[in-house]
Order: sequence, then C-alpha cells, then structure tokens
Amino acid sequence: MVQPLPGDHRHKILIEGEELVELKKHTYSMCEAFGLDRKIESYQGTRPVTLYRWDIECLLDVTSLALEDKAEYPDATSDEYLALSRLQARLREEYGSVYGNETNRRKAYG
Repeated sequence: MVQPLPGDHRHKILIEGEELVELKKHTYSMCEAFGLDRKIESYQGTRPVTLYRWDIECLLDVTSLALEDKAEYPDATSDEYLALSRLQARLREEYGSVYGNETNRRKAYG
C-alpha cells in the first residue's frame, strides 16, 4: 500500500447505496492499485472513506472504463449506469476542487 506523505490531501467521501453497489462490481479493475480494491470491497458506506489523490485517479479511470463498456452497461438510462455516473461526477468534482489548477497548468504548459 502506498503511504501518504505529510502534505498529501485526505479526501473524505461518502459512497453509499447504488453507487457503492456499482463501484464494488468493478474492484477487479483496481487490482494494481496498492490495496484500493480491498479497501472498497470492505467498505460498508456507513461513514466517509478516506481517499488520496492516487485513489481518486484510479476510481475515475475505473468508472470511465466501466461506463464506456457497452457489454457492462448497454443502457445508459439504467439505474445502475446512472448511479456509477453520479459517483464519477462527484469524484471529478472532488478531484477538481483540490487539483483543478494543477490540471489547467499542465494543459497550458503541456
């Protein structure tokens, strides 16, 4: 597991209900993420989970791949698809609120 450094931002995010059910379906895609798969599998959604930048980046990648998979989600109006899409939007918003300026800077100089 990756150990955070003193300056690393800790994100507290509550994932519950259908969002959590859908996310847990995709933990196999997190197997190279230094324990994130086990963290999500054991997470019950009763209190916020602590995630770091690299965790959110992984979850954004996993949700993007899952939502693009027409075999997994053939109907973009299904409750399952919409739940995972809502979670992805919340993760993007959280990520952007802390790291948004860095992303914009990288694009400008990139």
